[in-house]
Amino acid sequence: MERRSFEFHTKILKIHLEKYAVSVFAGDNDAEKDEESANTWHKLGIPKERIAFLPKKDNWWGPAGNTGICGPDTEMFFYSGKKATKKFNPEDKNWVEIGNNVLMQYTKDEKGNYALAKQKNIDFGGGVERTLAVLNGFNDNYLTEIWQPLIKEIEKISHKNYQEHKKEMRIIADHIKASVFIIADGIVPSNTGQGYVLRRLIRRAIRHSKLLNIETNITSILAEKVIYIYKDYENLTKNKEIILKEIEKEETKFRSTLEKGIRQFNKLAENQKEVSEKESFLLFQSYGFPIEMTEEMAKEKGIKVNIKEFQNEYQKHQELSRTLSAGTFKSGLSDNSEKTTRLHTATHLLNEAMSRVLGPEVAQRGSNITPERTRFDFVFNRKLTNEEIKEIENIVNNLVKKALVVKSEELDYKKAVESGAKGEFGHKYPEKVTVYTVLDAEEEKGYFSREICTGPHVKNTKEIGKIKITEQSSVSAGVRRIKAIVENN
Repeated sequence: MERRSFEFHTKILKIHLEKYAVSVFAGDNDAEKDEESANTWHKLGIPKERIAFLPKKDNWWGPAGNTGICGPDTEMFFYSGKKATKKFNPEDKNWVEIGNNVLMQYTKDEKGNYALAKQKNIDFGGGVERTLAVLNGFNDNYLTEIWQPLIKEIEKISHKNYQEHKKEMRIIADHIKASVFIIADGIVPSNTGQGYVLRRLIRRAIRHSKLLNIETNITSILAEKVIYIYKDYENLTKNKEIILKEIEKEETKFRSTLEKGIRQFNKLAENQKEVSEKESFLLFQSYGFPIEMTEEMAKEKGIKVNIKEFQNEYQKHQELSRTLSAGTFKSGLSDNSEKTTRLHTATHLLNEAMSRVLGPEVAQRGSNITPERTRFDFVFNRKLTNEEIKEIENIVNNLVKKALVVKSEELDYKKAVESGAKGEFGHKYPEKVTVYTVLDAEEEKGYFSREICTGPHVKNTKEIGKIKITEQSSVSAGVRRIKAIVENN
């Protein structure tokens, strides 16, 4: 394997031998010194002074967990300076690693003992970005052509220089690039699984853009650059529209609460050594801050976050959601009468209106609708002000006046979510669902609200009547309830 790696570097990539060095495992009580790799490198033409024997912390891989396959590795280095030193010094930053061969020949058991594996494998690792940087004479991957269009765009938008803001610009560029590829594979931002990883990436990038004083949406602009850089990747080009739509939607959603969330965090972090689980959960629930973001911000201020207790709080929240989704609120509608149907559609409009007025983290936690009134439970951490209630009512009543068409269609659940349809948190949906859309040509996306629902609904918003919120109350920690009625026009 050393021969193949050597030929790849010296014959294919044309790296000169005078700028080439390697390291091998020095050996310890667990595994023997890797004389075999060292001798092979020497026979290939590498002088002995360019072969360094290093300990386990430098030249050993794995296992991935506490137990399993592992072994020594031999690493290859390129001298990025003008003239390489005669002897290889691993501490010299001019020697840049460009590849490694992992010799997976041992297994580690639960007691920490190492034994020779029955099946031995060799795994070559060589990062494209690092190799490209080295071959172009850069010590910094982000100066290469696969990063520079992104970096230059961030510099242009922020009016700041990369050399003075490397950390922020690298995070933004790296996270947006990763997000583009993830969305292209069919993942959309959410609070669970892969969708949560995606959400964390996008929101961390947005937060660091704010540190550069960027106050306008940038993710879709940068996503366009990523798709241009990798224009030969068919998966990106064919999914361009959905990539730009999803990343822009997530940024718009998060920016609407980001400033308030930062102010709330600064208030919570003032004069204390730890952000409590309830405080971090508030930032997550009401302002959309992933716990990892709160932890990062706390670290910057030299304080801690109680991660374990946050997880306990989150689990309690999930249990509450499951409880609310079952029992009383399972059916939602008391009957299918005309009045109940009007109030049902009105509830959908209220849901979206509250999200726009109070913030995108507002999420349905159950509804109970009768001919007399709608009762709607939702995630929110405080009492609504009179001004907020009035604004929500005005939004809905203006939609009624506009006489908007309510459209229904059958879709696969995954396609429904990808199309922007909202669903109730914690609810298990079948493979095929009905999506109700309140069309509105004045909206950028062509509709006001879009939800997964079994119906029934009115055909046009003019049938609803005038909405009025009559009362509000607290259901439990972080969950509130409103009641509303409709009056004939």
